[in-house]
Amino acid sequence: MSKRIILFLCCIVFGLAETMACTSAIIGADANPYGRPLLWKNRDTSTIDNKVEYVKGSSGELSYVGLFNADDKKLEQAWMGMNEAGFAVMNTASYNIKDDNVPAKDMDKEGYLMAIALKNCKTVDDFASLLEKLPRPMGVEANFGVIDAYGNGAFFETNNHSYIRHDLKDAPDHVLIRTNYSHSGRPDEGFGFVREANACHLLSPYIKKGEVTPELLTETLSRRFWHDLKKTDYLEGPDRWVIDQDFIPRYKSTATVVIEGCRPLEANDSPTPDFVKEQYIMWTGLGYPPCSEIMPVWCSPDGVDKSLRGLGKNGHSEMGDIVKARRDEVFPIRKGNGEKYIDMKKLFNEDGTGYVQVLVPQNLETYRKIREKRDGK
Repeated sequence: MSKRIILFLCCIVFGLAETMACTSAIIGADANPYGRPLLWKNRDTSTIDNKVEYVKGSSGELSYVGLFNADDKKLEQAWMGMNEAGFAVMNTASYNIKDDNVPAKDMDKEGYLMAIALKNCKTVDDFASLLEKLPRPMGVEANFGVIDAYGNGAFFETNNHSYIRHDLKDAPDHVLIRTNYSHSGRPDEGFGFVREANACHLLSPYIKKGEVTPELLTETLSRRFWHDLKKTDYLEGPDRWVIDQDFIPRYKSTATVVIEGCRPLEANDSPTPDFVKEQYIMWTGLGYPPCSEIMPVWCSPDGVDKSLRGLGKNGHSEMGDIVKARRDEVFPIRKGNGEKYIDMKKLFNEDGTGYVQVLVPQNLETYRKIREKRDGK
């Protein structure tokens, strides 16, 4: 095989990793000051336009709210979501556990699988049972993260035929972090090693104190430009133009979402839809995370703000389009490799007018008000 062909194939693989990536974490209840487990995903995808919708269950299925691609008219593929039983799921693409020759056209079924899970699963164990029952090959290569109303959480590192389960209760400090490789997969293959190190670095001091909150995930991890290999945070550095490489927020980041569960129930308790509606919040920052506004989403027919829904042309959401325009200001160069260069002054500057500087206080106030309304303090 010629060197040119090898290089071409490598570019294809790297392109796939750029197309479907993500940084994610599951946080145990005891690592959160409010005693609630968290499911976080910083979504990276070439499908830049996203929306949030409520899906009414039918024929014995559960109702749920989920993050969808704008062009998903039938709401067939959920990329993160929570249902009325208190079950929540998300994924990150993996690139080191596929062990067969299933062609690419039969892969990338993760969104379909998660939609099925949200319609049918109530617990983490239910999700394991679903994976056991699905026909093979499943058409997936992913790390699926799940939590339930009983405080359980797990990552399922899953390929076409099998999975390895990593339970939250067995993890150090009850925190699990995943990017775009599976810890049970082939060593040194995959992507997102630096992004995982970034997340570990930014979370570490808060994990030790049991103070990992939704706002830490959306307002710090999804808006900081810490590069662990270089031990540098470029957000407040002297450079105006920074190359977009190996940060948690990326040009192709389309959302930062945290599902905040309930304080774990006893095994003999059953969460009702009203209970889930009152206790669960899907904190949603649609669009490029450093420029996003956090909005609460509840699992109910009226629980999704109109600005998040796909009510615009081609299923676009109003908020998604607003934030996409802001992202275009942060990446203003239109020629050559322009999309690789971040104008940091649009995010953080001496005048205090950068998007991160303006939006973080606004978002923290949203968290405070909604939490006060829910918890009464």
